[in-house]
Amino acid sequence: MTDADPPLTTTAEDEAVRICKELIRIDTSNYGDGSGPGERAAAEYVMGLLQEVGLDPQLTESDPGRASVVVRTEGRDSSRGGLVLHGHLDVVPAEAKDWSVDPFEAVEKDGLIWGRGAVDMKDMDAMLLATLRHLARSGEKPPRDIVWAFFADEEAGGVKGAGHVVAQHPEWFEGCTEAISEVGGFSVTLPDAATGAPTRAYLLQTAEKGIAWLRLHAHGRAGHGSVPNDENAIVRLAEAVARIDAHPWPRTHIASVKELFRGVSEITGMPWNEDSTPELLARLGGARRFVEGTLRDTANFSMLTSGYKHNVIPQTATASLDCRFLPGHEEELMETIRELAGEHVEVEIVHKDVALEAPSSGELVESMKRALLKEDPGAHVLPYCLSGGTDNKHLSRLGITGYGFAPLRLPQDLDFTGMFHGVDERVPVDAIQFGTRVLGQLVADC
Repeated sequence: MTDADPPLTTTAEDEAVRICKELIRIDTSNYGDGSGPGERAAAEYVMGLLQEVGLDPQLTESDPGRASVVVRTEGRDSSRGGLVLHGHLDVVPAEAKDWSVDPFEAVEKDGLIWGRGAVDMKDMDAMLLATLRHLARSGEKPPRDIVWAFFADEEAGGVKGAGHVVAQHPEWFEGCTEAISEVGGFSVTLPDAATGAPTRAYLLQTAEKGIAWLRLHAHGRAGHGSVPNDENAIVRLAEAVARIDAHPWPRTHIASVKELFRGVSEITGMPWNEDSTPELLARLGGARRFVEGTLRDTANFSMLTSGYKHNVIPQTATASLDCRFLPGHEEELMETIRELAGEHVEVEIVHKDVALEAPSSGELVESMKRALLKEDPGAHVLPYCLSGGTDNKHLSRLGITGYGFAPLRLPQDLDFTGMFHGVDERVPVDAIQFGTRVLGQLVADC
């Protein structure tokens, strides 16, 4: 696509908004234990959208109801490395009583779509589907082959989604070298040092922390609640929890974090060094918490289980621990957790996956920048590291380099990171329309 060519029609933009709402209304809550509704209904909806425009997608299930959809479109030059554009169809659960709207109604108010999955990540799914449907209707071919994938189970580590597809159908990704998924390409508003006026910077995800979901099992001596017990499993677990929670994980600035802070420093005119990091973080608005989570390894407790009766001291007590480690820190983190847990606490690995780092330059990165800047001239594009994880981890097993690029132009006052897994999750309608235009530009230029 050249500068003289028209952008995607408003039909694609409006279609993305409609698809986002319809996907939100399909409850795909993932509880992590197989008890949820699964993704089959959403996968069948996606299949219908693709078949309607003449495409031949594949649907695969890891378990009954745990469905993923994949389709490949041919490019003008299939000898080039292919690109994977992917999203996930599952969402984390939502407690309706905590919300101001029904989390699965996809209410549109105040210019935003409210609902579970609005930003994580049925908005990106919708933008991808609208872009793909436009491509299929037009008969145009992108520069290279593109695999479009909509996975199950990302919110529980992706084993039954992207992990299953990569293991069972690696041929679907044959020749692919790069991938794009969620939680990148969104904007933050910064003060421009030269003019003093607000300017937007889009954060392109070039790295993500690794995941270690652990379960701590404390062992002790069972007994009557009225009798002193110096081998109480609950006490041993509590002591381990306190030690781990109090541990001062050392600050580390990996390459993408350094590039981000240097870029923010240049835009705002604020000098950056390790001592001034808090001041620069404060400038990042809705992205602050994501970035703050990439300055060190982290370990957060999320669940506790023990006992079965008030007057019985249990023999075991269990805590669930969510650890995220920076690239190259996996072994160090695991050794630290085991040491802090102590001799009476067993550390079980429930799920572990790699940290990723991708180049912050190259043809694909330049294509993403061009697509953004064509829609928002004068903005800046900066690399950053994601504190969470994506299905790019599973694709990396096939040698595919992954980025996060779900482009959204956001209002300055929106707490964007608070939308992820939060109450009253919502996304601006015009941000989805913007992102659809950007993805259309990218597909034409990739």
